[in-house]
Amino acid sequence: MSRIPEHNYEDPLARIWLTAASRIGFRVRRSSDVYASTDGKGTLTIGSRNTLDSDDSLAQMIFHELCHSLVEGLASLDREDWGLSNYDDKDQSREYACLRLQAALTAPRGLRWFFAPTTEHRPYYDALPIDPLPPSTDPIVIAARRGAVNAGRNPWSPHLTHALEATAYIATIVDRYGDAPTASLWSRVKEKYPFHEAGFPIGMGERARETCGSCAWQHLDAQQKPRCRQAARRISSQSPSCERWEPALDCQDCGACCREAYGAVEISARDPVVKKRPELVVLRADGRRELARKGDRCAHLEGGQTAGERFNCVIYDDRPRTCREFTLGSEHCMTARRRVGLSR
Repeated sequence: MSRIPEHNYEDPLARIWLTAASRIGFRVRRSSDVYASTDGKGTLTIGSRNTLDSDDSLAQMIFHELCHSLVEGLASLDREDWGLSNYDDKDQSREYACLRLQAALTAPRGLRWFFAPTTEHRPYYDALPIDPLPPSTDPIVIAARRGAVNAGRNPWSPHLTHALEATAYIATIVDRYGDAPTASLWSRVKEKYPFHEAGFPIGMGERARETCGSCAWQHLDAQQKPRCRQAARRISSQSPSCERWEPALDCQDCGACCREAYGAVEISARDPVVKKRPELVVLRADGRRELARKGDRCAHLEGGQTAGERFNCVIYDDRPRTCREFTLGSEHCMTARRRVGLSR
């Protein structure tokens, strides 16, 4: 007797990542005409099985493209190929930022090598340090860190995290059934990182030598107990650091609050700068006053244009009340640093 199949077998990882892509807002189609491409209208096209290498998987390729969208931000969802060029090396630094983000999101779940990229950029990925997002002012790291922040926002959250966790769970099930052959990608799955009491993976690389007590985001609460601003919970100052650990903050090495993190600084008629530096004040049509801006930063902010150059406020002694009340290490400070890619 002949039988007509009524169902098709589907790779469970493919189902997980197709669903994640759909929940984020993408339709995924396969085509032998491309390796990977987006049309800026909600369609993500991935090469068909016969055009891909043996170590390519639909799940990994969807994840890689989603990492590109995270690095390029919300506006990239409406641009072809995330607004990146596929024909030259003009956007190579953006590719590198994507790879750093890919490593940062997968490593704590033991998937860094299982979900490693399969393109010609693999040597860069392989050479990344154990901590792919270290405290740094490198523009590539900053772009990757901004992507990590986006991973916790709509439309990516919580779907991307759920898909990574589901993938890691399946990997643990596979591991129960003996060692995978060395030629299998499943053999590249590693143990998950242990988690810190704050709820984040433990710190790796240079951060592994630090404690919560040396982290910029520890502060004392109303009961004078140490608390983590990142996790919004009490912690022990003696605990080993987590992946969010940062060294003591220095305003002149940061300048985030005076840059693109905030679009305007409103000032009152009583602020000293209004009388002492009227040329630096903008009067809006509704009668309110703001500090003048130059591009995406306060017009009174100098420095930070080259590596290692410190920031400086030229009206610091006469700065308005809004600026005076902006506290180093506060929630607003953290928000500003996240927006410019200095913090996660």
